[in-house]
Amino acid sequence: MTPTTPDQALAELRAGNRRFVTGAPRHPNQDAGHRAAVADGQHPFAVIVGCSDSRLAAEIIFDRGLGDLFVVRTAGHTVGPEVLGSVEYAVTVLGTPLVVVLGHDSCGAVQAAREAVSTGTPPAGHLGAVVDAVVPSLRRAAAEGVEDIDAIVDIHIAQTVEAMLANSAVLAAAVAAGRCAVTGMSYRLSAGEARTVATVPAGAPPAPPAQIDRAAPTVVG
Repeated sequence: MTPTTPDQALAELRAGNRRFVTGAPRHPNQDAGHRAAVADGQHPFAVIVGCSDSRLAAEIIFDRGLGDLFVVRTAGHTVGPEVLGSVEYAVTVLGTPLVVVLGHDSCGAVQAAREAVSTGTPPAGHLGAVVDAVVPSLRRAAAEGVEDIDAIVDIHIAQTVEAMLANSAVLAAAVAAGRCAVTGMSYRLSAGEARTVATVPAGAPPAPPAQIDRAAPTVVG
């Protein structure tokens, strides 16, 4: 059955990631029968706002199939109007109960932004927009004395969660009403596991960044 609550949706993702990590995937909802069943409509149980990295395929990482996940991907999981509009569509029109920001270790976008800041040399073309979106996370990391690249990635994931809620009144209202939750996860490329590094539970009122929990990362599975 399709999860209908944020807790059920998160539990389903965790279970799928556990299967993926242990090498026992079920590949659910990938057969011809299910393909036909979802042709006339979709009811995804989670929105995944993920990095575009080719190793970060959400349906594989969480062992899901057609119609399960509403996936939006950009380099460094940067969030602009089109991304927010896509998330709002899933939450309000499709009734999706969980939004996940999915980043990963050794993120190239974060590394590029860090290099651009340290050298004072902005990247060419539209890559500059990606770097600009990551810079606030670098500033927060510097303010907290964080220098490890993967720890900075975790901060950037939490920053993305906060930015989505701050810039989407629609999403913030859905969370406050208890219809949706937002979670930030960091994927480990080698191990295959996704850790929870930020969470805003369903029913939580709009909160300033300091109130969003980044204190206790939890390994999925």
